[in-house]
Amino acid sequence: MTKKYDVYALGNALVDTEIEVSDAFLERMDVGKGLMTLVDEARQAELIEALANEAEPRKQTSGGSACNTVVATRYFGGNSYYACKVADDATGTIFVDDLTAAGVDTNMNGPRGSGVSGKCLVMLTPDAERTMNTYLGISSQVSNAELDEAAIAASQYVYLEGYLVSGDSSRAAAVRLRQLAEKNGVKTSLTFSDPAMVQFFKDGLNEMLGERVDLLFCNEAEATSFTDTDNVDAALEALKPRCGSAVITLGADGALVWDGEQTHRIDPVPVKAIDSNGAGDMFAGAFLYAITHGHDFAAAGKLASAAAARLVSKFGPRLPAEVHQELRNAILGE
Repeated sequence: MTKKYDVYALGNALVDTEIEVSDAFLERMDVGKGLMTLVDEARQAELIEALANEAEPRKQTSGGSACNTVVATRYFGGNSYYACKVADDATGTIFVDDLTAAGVDTNMNGPRGSGVSGKCLVMLTPDAERTMNTYLGISSQVSNAELDEAAIAASQYVYLEGYLVSGDSSRAAAVRLRQLAEKNGVKTSLTFSDPAMVQFFKDGLNEMLGERVDLLFCNEAEATSFTDTDNVDAALEALKPRCGSAVITLGADGALVWDGEQTHRIDPVPVKAIDSNGAGDMFAGAFLYAITHGHDFAAAGKLASAAAARLVSKFGPRLPAEVHQELRNAILGE
């Protein structure tokens, strides 16, 4: 039976503001480099004020990790749904309009509640590392009420964003989404999202994983931290009981992809990286597109590696829609 959606994702709804900064600025403002740090509204305002002397913001775009992933899946030619929570404010309107323009279905295209929508300050250093300070706003209240069981049942995969682990209601919603997927015979996937989530919320991630998920996404730092190992091969072996398949991204060294039987080493695509923001999200979006359209894990890894490489060679967490088509045609021959 053909499903309406390839991917149904739950995640934080954020509008990203990107700005270039120096390492000295991060040190001066006591910002943890390379991590996603949750901040309150006052701290985010303090950073924005301090940034006025650094550089002009590049742009504002709808973001959030899983949101970037489902937009990528959509741009490659798949169908996706994004469950989230934004407020009835200007930031929320930017987010929903962006999502609608990308062709992604969402639960937020009707009446929205009062409050402040989530915002993420993405600070880019000259070495292409991205550092994020996030004020979740109303997104922290995402709950079971945002889930649509009919849409979940009409999907090939659900995708859980690891960042949801940091809040009680959002973590409970992620667990409920996994359970509804399992009830309806829908495959489950989860991303650890960030090394800080593994470091500070490991118990919660274990709760989100449950006994196992069908597909796990993580990077090398997250994999070794979660499994208390010191190399990626040992980490993969330790992760296998918790998932039916796994993807471990290795940055400039490519990726390790385990399809449940064989392990495939995915070669990197050499590029000059200028902005790593969204690379893991793009990798997951490309990978999910490929495996939901009849391609094996090796081919999916090849497409995902190429897409992530193209992304980090430019500013911003997304690629134009037409670039996805070029990559799909070149690598998958579709």
